[in-house]
Amino acid sequence: MYDTYALAAAPPEGVLKRGGDTWFFITADYAFGKSMEAEATKRIQAGGGKMVGGVRAPLDTPDFSSYLLQAQGSGAKVMALATAGSDTSNAIKQAQEYKVIGPNTQVVTFLMFINDVNAMGLKDGQGLISSTTYYHDLDDGSRKFAKRFWDKMGRPPSIVQAGVYSSVLHYLKAVAATNTDDADKVTAMMREMPVEDGFTHGARIRADGRLLRDLYVTEVKKPEESKGPWDYWKIVATIPGDKAWRPVEESECPLLKTH
Repeated sequence: MYDTYALAAAPPEGVLKRGGDTWFFITADYAFGKSMEAEATKRIQAGGGKMVGGVRAPLDTPDFSSYLLQAQGSGAKVMALATAGSDTSNAIKQAQEYKVIGPNTQVVTFLMFINDVNAMGLKDGQGLISSTTYYHDLDDGSRKFAKRFWDKMGRPPSIVQAGVYSSVLHYLKAVAATNTDDADKVTAMMREMPVEDGFTHGARIRADGRLLRDLYVTEVKKPEESKGPWDYWKIVATIPGDKAWRPVEESECPLLKTH
């Protein structure tokens, strides 16, 4: 459903078009955050943007105030959060508190689940740019799958839950088609068969295991734009699958050299 390469591909393109050409990064100080920042930086600079500063934040940082004030003092038009989970939520809430977010500063999050938006609320989250490969109100297929999940769980599925459903279903179809659970035979069939479910249509798994889904740039709605519970995102751009994911020629997977 996502990796750091793809997640870093979408927001810079959308934000640069809106004039966000100077960036300050608050980055999680481990491999995930560093990889996200590195991939995003390539796209920002390729699009004519400029990095004006950045800081590294330890995992589970409770107080982002010093980092946020540095971002504000840099004069950057974009504050980018290469973080995840509660770190992202805490940073955004504190950014609102310190009035870092405003008409002159766009905040970009590279990884945000719909659950994160629900936790922080539209008042704090409004205007945040992020990306996803699944949203429960994207199209008829996603809505149908979401209703089945919602009826059982009382909430729509996140990108992770949708991804688990899609991958397990495809695996089970391959087991049925080969009449075995032999790993080599099943994975070969998984690559041969198109991935088809409620929100995935005709997609194929590349030799390195990557599924080239379209990537959607999302923006959190203002409170007055939301029509009801969990109506949190609007889609502002679509990045085609063949442009969102790491190209074959850049892959280090040895399997690609034999296909």
